[in-house]
Formats: sequence, C-alpha cells, structure tokens
Amino acid sequence: MERQIIAILGATASGKTALAHEIAMQRDCEIFSLDSLSVYEELDIASAKPTHFERSQVRYHALDILKPHEKSNAMLFYDLLWQAHRDMPPQKPLLIVGGSSFFLKSIVEGLSPMPPLQGYEAWLESLGSLPEQYALLSRIDAQYARKIAPQDTYRIHKALSLFKATQLSPSEYFATHAKSPFPLRIEILALDKPREALREAIRARCEAMIERGVIDEVQRVIERYGVEAAALKAIGPKECVQFLQGEIESVDSLKEQLFFHTCQLAKRQKTFNRTQFARISILEELALRERIAALLRS
Repeated sequence: MERQIIAILGATASGKTALAHEIAMQRDCEIFSLDSLSVYEELDIASAKPTHFERSQVRYHALDILKPHEKSNAMLFYDLLWQAHRDMPPQKPLLIVGGSSFFLKSIVEGLSPMPPLQGYEAWLESLGSLPEQYALLSRIDAQYARKIAPQDTYRIHKALSLFKATQLSPSEYFATHAKSPFPLRIEILALDKPREALREAIRARCEAMIERGVIDEVQRVIERYGVEAAALKAIGPKECVQFLQGEIESVDSLKEQLFFHTCQLAKRQKTFNRTQFARISILEELALRERIAALLRS
C-alpha cells in the first residue's frame, strides 16, 4: 500500500503547524517540516519551531539539520523527504507542513542531479560586480540568462558555479541531466486564513518572538558563525541583525519591521500557492480539516 503523503501549505502564522500537529496526534501521522528556517539549529524562536514537548508527542523530520552558516536548497529537502519516507513505518501517513512552497514545487516537478557547487566564492568575486557577472552569464548562455532577473544573486551565482564545475552552459547541462520527480504522490492542500485574522496572528507572533528572546538568540548565532551566516538572511533574523547593528533604533521599530516584512512574505506565499501548483486545494480551516479526514479515511 502506497504511503499517504499530504502537504499542508499556507502563509506564515496561518496556523498550519498547530493544525497538522493536532491531526498527527489524532491520526498517528508523522510530520515533515517544509521550512527554510526550521532546518537550522540554534534558531528555535526565530523559526517558531515545535517545542521539545511537541516533538515528544509527534515525530518531526527535517528539523535542526544545518548549522546556521550552511546553505539550504531544494535538493536537500528532496533528500530529507525521501529519507523520512524510508525511515517511517510502511503504512504510516506523512504530513508535509510549512511555508517554503518553492521547495515542494521543485520536489514535485523534479530536480536535476547537481555537482558540488561550493568553493567558487573567490572565483565569482573575481568576475566583478553583479551586473558584470550577469553579463558573463549572458555571453555563456543567453537563453538561460533571460530566465533570471539581473538582480537575482543566488541564481546567477548558481548558474556560473555550475558552468565552472562542469564546463557546460546551464542549458547544456540541464538538457543532458533529466529532472527526477519525487516518486510518490503528494496531495497538496493549503490553509487559507482571512486577511485581517492573518495580520493579527502575524503581529502576535512578532510580539511573542521579541518576548521569548529572539534578539539574544540571533546575537548568539552572530557570535558563533558571523553576521553573514546564511540563516540570518531570512525574515526575522535579518531584522534582528539590523537592530543589533544599530540600523533599527528601538525595539518598537523592530517589532514594526518584523510585522511589515512578515506580512509581505505572507502575501508572496499566498500568491505562490495559488499560481504555482497545477493541482492544489486552498481551503479555510474547517473545510481543510474535513478534506484531510476524508483523505486519511481513504
């Protein structure tokens, strides 16, 4: 019998993790965390990670995998999801829960195998400014460069590193390295929370993060890994870094920046979920509960 895998997506602070935890306890499921920040150690408050007690109630996967200075990517989540599937009892359902929907899109549609792309930082820097790097990519592979915004540092660096590692243009490389979609069916759902209720939940989460000590948490990460650590680029840690460096002048201003940027993130997440999946059901909480119950009964 094929394992049931249900993805519960949704905007940050929409309540999807609490809902999934409740369902997992009731229906004996395990949870895979699809969260680009919870995958890091030492950022429990900033990521709103499940507590140790919650993790004693339900088995969670893909938490505390990376050190804060390490970079995550879609292939990591693909591998972690496959590992979770292999490690679980054969017929136990798995709930994928999180806001990093772009990782799920890559998993479902498939990923090409990639060579190691670390170690090219000095070479990339030697190419000049970002516009100069983009111009080089355009000369190497004009077709691929047109798919990338000239300001997209991550994808420009990835494409150039791929060229350096393989001596093939990105288009040539991907033409000869086929994508490998995830081999199991994933039912994709999303929790839709009304706009004003979502904004209230976001503000409450931002307040709670400050009260629980997120500033001190980020300070400890800076002391151990430096201000350029990859995990500190995410919304939440990034604003705390700015506060610690004096760019944000007060805790009240920090709260407002956290709230504003998190609302922007939530809007992007909702748009992505609505537009980027060929097969998705976007439901408010009651209807979502009923849909999950029906899927698990089947």
